[in-house]
Amino acid sequence: MSMKDVAREVQGKVANLALRMPISWVNILAGPPVGVDGRTLDGRAQWFLRLLAYSGQPGLHTMSVAEAREDYDAFMQLLGGKPAPVSEIVDRTLPGPAGPLRVRIYRPAGTVARLLPTILYLHGGGWVMGSLEGYDLACRYFCARSGCALVAVDYRLAPEHKFPAAVDDSVASYRWLADQAVSLGLDPDRIVVAGDSAGGTLAAVVAQTMRGEPHPPCLQWLIYPATDMAGSSGSHQSCGEGFLLTQADMTWFRTHYLNEETEIDDPRASPLRVADLGGVAPALVFTAGFDPLRDEGRAYAERLQEAGVKVIHREFETLIHGFIGMRGALHAAARAMDDMVAGLRHELAQLGR
Repeated sequence: MSMKDVAREVQGKVANLALRMPISWVNILAGPPVGVDGRTLDGRAQWFLRLLAYSGQPGLHTMSVAEAREDYDAFMQLLGGKPAPVSEIVDRTLPGPAGPLRVRIYRPAGTVARLLPTILYLHGGGWVMGSLEGYDLACRYFCARSGCALVAVDYRLAPEHKFPAAVDDSVASYRWLADQAVSLGLDPDRIVVAGDSAGGTLAAVVAQTMRGEPHPPCLQWLIYPATDMAGSSGSHQSCGEGFLLTQADMTWFRTHYLNEETEIDDPRASPLRVADLGGVAPALVFTAGFDPLRDEGRAYAERLQEAGVKVIHREFETLIHGFIGMRGALHAAARAMDDMVAGLRHELAQLGR
C-alpha cells in the first residue's frame, strides 16, 4: 500500500467518525441550516460538505482524468458502507462493439427461483469515471436487497472513447443479457435497466432503443439521471455550486464526453430531447433536492407520463447528487436507498401478478 493510499484510508476513517457524531453535535458544527428552492439540506450532508471544504479537496474539474477516476472510486469505497452478502460474484466478457466488454454478475443469497429477475446496472461518473471495482459496494447492496441478480457493465469511458461509445456498449450489453439470460439462470422478460447519473442517462437511452424488440426492459430505474446535456434547467443555477456536483464539473464531463457541441441535441446524449417516448418501459425516477440534475430528471418523468408511460417519480429533497455512494456515512442516504429498493421490489411484484 502506497503512502497516498494510507493517507486516503486515514482520511476516510476520520471522515466516517466525524459523520457519525451525534446529530446534536453535527447541527452545531455544520452551521445554520442551508436552504435552496424551498428545501432544507440534510444536516449530515451539510456537515459532509463542510468537512470536504476543510480538507482542501480540489474541484473535480481541476483534476486530470486519472486523478478524478482514482478519487471517485476511493470515495465510493470509503463511504459506501459494509459489503452486503451475496451468494456469487462472477466476471465475464462479452462481444462488445469494439472488442471484449467486461461485466460482473452478482447473484443474491437465498433465492430459489429458477429464473431470477435481473438488474442491468450502468454506473455513474460523468461518462469519464466509475468502474466495476468502485461500484462494487453499491451493486452488492442493490443485489442483496432487491433479490435480483445484477449485471454491472464496464462500458468504455471518455475521453479515450467519446460519445456514443458508452451508449453502444450499454445497448450491446442489454442485448447480450436478453439473449443469454436463460442460460445464465435469468429471466429475459424481467430485466430492469438501471443506472445513476450518467448511468441513468445510458439506462434511459437503452429503454428507448429496446422498445419493440423481443425482450425490452420490464422497468427502467433511473437514479438522478442526466437527461439534457445543455444543463440549462433551473436547478443547474440554484444547485450548481456548493453541493458536490458543480456546473464546472458538468462542463468538464461534457467536454470530455462529446465530440462537438452539436451532439447535445442527439437523444442518445440528451434522452429528454427524443421526439417520442411512447412505448418505453415503465419507469422509477429518483432525484435529489440539492442536485443540479434535479429539474431535468423531473422533466423526464413528466415527459414519460405525458407519453402514457407508467412513472413513479420521487425526490429525496434533503440529499445531494451521488448519495448512493454515501450509504455508510449519511443516514438519509441509507434510508433513500432502502426506499428505492422497496419501490423496485413492489413494481416487480406487480408485474408478476
